[in-house]
Amino acid sequence: MTTALAHTPLHAWHKDQGARLVDFAGWSMPVQYTSIVDEHVATRTAASIFDISHMGRLRFDGDNAASFLDHLLTRRVTDMEPGQIRYALLTNDQGGILDDVLVYYLESPHGARYFLLVVNASNRDKVIAWTQPQLAAFPGVTMQDRTTDTAMIAVQGPAALEIVDPLLDSPAASLKYYTGTVTRQMKKVCIVSRTGYTGEDGCELIVKASEAVQVWNNLLMAGRDRGCLAAGLGARDTLRLEAGMPLYGHELSEQVNPFQAGLGFAVNLAEREFVGHEELRLLREATGNQRRVGLSLTGRRVPRENYSVLCAGQQVGHVTSGTFSPTLNKPIAMAYVNTANAESEHGLDIDIRGKPTPATLVPLPFYSRNRK
Repeated sequence: MTTALAHTPLHAWHKDQGARLVDFAGWSMPVQYTSIVDEHVATRTAASIFDISHMGRLRFDGDNAASFLDHLLTRRVTDMEPGQIRYALLTNDQGGILDDVLVYYLESPHGARYFLLVVNASNRDKVIAWTQPQLAAFPGVTMQDRTTDTAMIAVQGPAALEIVDPLLDSPAASLKYYTGTVTRQMKKVCIVSRTGYTGEDGCELIVKASEAVQVWNNLLMAGRDRGCLAAGLGARDTLRLEAGMPLYGHELSEQVNPFQAGLGFAVNLAEREFVGHEELRLLREATGNQRRVGLSLTGRRVPRENYSVLCAGQQVGHVTSGTFSPTLNKPIAMAYVNTANAESEHGLDIDIRGKPTPATLVPLPFYSRNRK
């Protein structure tokens, strides 16, 4: 029996534009409209618009909502001020990563304060099932799954804010990074946040599902003279890889802890307790684990997921994500390698279809935009 794929509110638009649609975490999503490289380059040089409505959006209300999320997340929540957004992790009792998330603390135009958790599409059902039973210990806290009631649109690139801001009552350019607000877009209520997953400046909008197509078309019209393109998941993946951003199911999983992944900055252990904190205290001091690293290659041969990383002919790790970088014009990869080899003076190779191909350890991110 085949399960029907979920559709975002923009699905018909994608189909009408001839996008190549693929199954991504149970959603029918556009992987590209023209070419992945063209959409990638547009994001780096001008702007692109991405439908990211497949991402889960969970709303938490109640006086104890901050304490509840503080109990779940690796980052402190109880000291957040309205408008703040934090990158955080959900970990299991063993310290493995259940998901990486963004937690928003927002205030409605009527003064109601609430939290929004943006989770990976592939983990939405898991996160809900894991979170629901724990609500009982925090009376008055409610969780609403707002994923299908809303749409989420990312506008990314050097011209992104110039395109978006004329349409907003509260300009995104006035926001600091990792902050957000509830405003209006062409008289339509929306949440705007100075966030993204491409390594470029930009913002993300959350709007009502019924208004998504109009908002999407408004953005495309506003950006048509600036080289703005609609972009799919293919470009989103090459962009995030150049920016050294981990992807759940590739760099992150329940078998990986935050310190291996290079995400220790997202773990606040001092004077607080949360699910997995005891194990994470031990893992922080552990040695001998594998570590996430960046690898750069010459030539055109592309390292792919699960290809072996070798040192002196012996496997010391594996590739988690790889691509040919349109910006850097060379193959790049993220991989997990043994700690002893993560800063090794010995050369590393990647086994690409049976041929050891030299790879150089490089700092992450591979690409970092010029900040004004």
